[in-house]
Amino acid sequence: MKQFDILIIGAGVAGLTLALDLADKYSVAVLSKTTLQEGSSYYAQGGVAAVAAGSAIDSYESHIADTIKAGRGLCDPEVVRFVVENARYAIDWLISIGVAFTKEVDGAGDYHLTREGGHSHRRVWHAADATGKVLKNTLDQEIKKHKSIMVFEQSIAIDLLLDTHNKKVCIGAYVLNTKSQKIDRFIAKKTIFATGGASRAYLYSTNPVVSSGDGIAMAYRAGCRVKNMEFNQFHPTCLYHKDENSFLISEALRGEGGLLRLPNGERFMPAYDALAELAPRDTVARAIDDQMKRYGLECVFLDITHKPPAFIQQAFPTIYQKCLSLNINITKEWIPVVPAAHYTCGGVMTDLKAKTDLENLYAIGEVACTGLHGANRMASNSLLECLVFAHAAAKDIDATIIKKNDFSCHDSARWDASRVTASRQEIMVTHSWEELRRTMWDYVGIVRSNQRLQYAEKRIRLLKKEVHEYYSTYKVTRDLIELRNLVQVAELIIQAAIVRKENVGLHFNSDL
Repeated sequence: MKQFDILIIGAGVAGLTLALDLADKYSVAVLSKTTLQEGSSYYAQGGVAAVAAGSAIDSYESHIADTIKAGRGLCDPEVVRFVVENARYAIDWLISIGVAFTKEVDGAGDYHLTREGGHSHRRVWHAADATGKVLKNTLDQEIKKHKSIMVFEQSIAIDLLLDTHNKKVCIGAYVLNTKSQKIDRFIAKKTIFATGGASRAYLYSTNPVVSSGDGIAMAYRAGCRVKNMEFNQFHPTCLYHKDENSFLISEALRGEGGLLRLPNGERFMPAYDALAELAPRDTVARAIDDQMKRYGLECVFLDITHKPPAFIQQAFPTIYQKCLSLNINITKEWIPVVPAAHYTCGGVMTDLKAKTDLENLYAIGEVACTGLHGANRMASNSLLECLVFAHAAAKDIDATIIKKNDFSCHDSARWDASRVTASRQEIMVTHSWEELRRTMWDYVGIVRSNQRLQYAEKRIRLLKKEVHEYYSTYKVTRDLIELRNLVQVAELIIQAAIVRKENVGLHFNSDL
């Protein structure tokens, strides 16, 4: 048994921000499924949306209105205002720990703010086109300075530990060390999910393989409510190349003038929305999907060649170098792109303090459904949400945590592996994983129908039964834990999509 004041499951921007907020007062354990660096946060290219102080043209009200419009009216207005009004504090905090946001090239010292889909003004703070990488590297360095923070790499949570006398109280989690294959009990006064989303439920995704919906599934199994699981955002522009299946082409490229074209050079976005390429992501993704199906295309193209080469290389160095490594010179050639699963707008229901339905359990970042995103997340509001709710959770934890050292809980549960054996049939896990992701892509993707959803529900329920039997028979592995969680999350997505009887935001049923 390992005991800490704070257990943070997940090591992205949300989890590490929270850890730093609490490290001066409490012992903190941070679980990272692979290495500290890996995760969706690291690959975020866009930035952090926040109204610049003293802006003559932008305002909180404008950011709020844009967010609610992008969320198709299903955002919680109170939450949106809370996040927007706390955005500048998040930016100032990042700058204070050394995050180097991009500045204007004229030497004036002002920060360069860019504009992305759904935003009416330039308000996206960024570090070139690798904001997530810069944020994560800075946070990683700060984490390593604190002796009170212990990072456990190659550690994946299996399920929550609940107080045996009160199943509404969370006291920690079972955790598998994937190197030693040992299962430990982590006991904590406060447990926080910062596990990210579930986009790997789909065949094509911009996310790393760790995005398997672990926190959502664990919280649901423990009795927490989930919400808005039907709203899975598909990023419109993922690089289409045989040697690269998850590289994101940032929305900022369209924000700086990139145009979507058919193979013959024709633009098509003006026919779908007055904002054309700067329309919200749900509109752009469906438009691309429609064009691909209409003309039998494998991809469409994103064109930034009309911009000066020096500007492209300076503004998008990561994208430029990545494409160049694949023999695509984006200063002269169009970029082949397709939509891909990108962001889970739904998740574990939380309040303004990031608290869930279980006592002492919090959820921050993509794993949570705070009410900010509604039916469609606006670009660069996600890293912002991570930061704002990490700070909010830290404040509540500090105010409510048991201060005395002799923390006691009723924990009689021990992990019992006496009746399971090591599997010699790992191919079953591999095949189930592939079938799940293909089923979700084909039947619960960008465009759905009643018949497709019904077929998907039947197949996923059968898969869930098969996975449960396998889980009950063999020793757990990381692949099995992730498959078990993905099957649970897939079922939640399908059920929510069936219940939703209107086409709104990211949910589009051709039969409605």
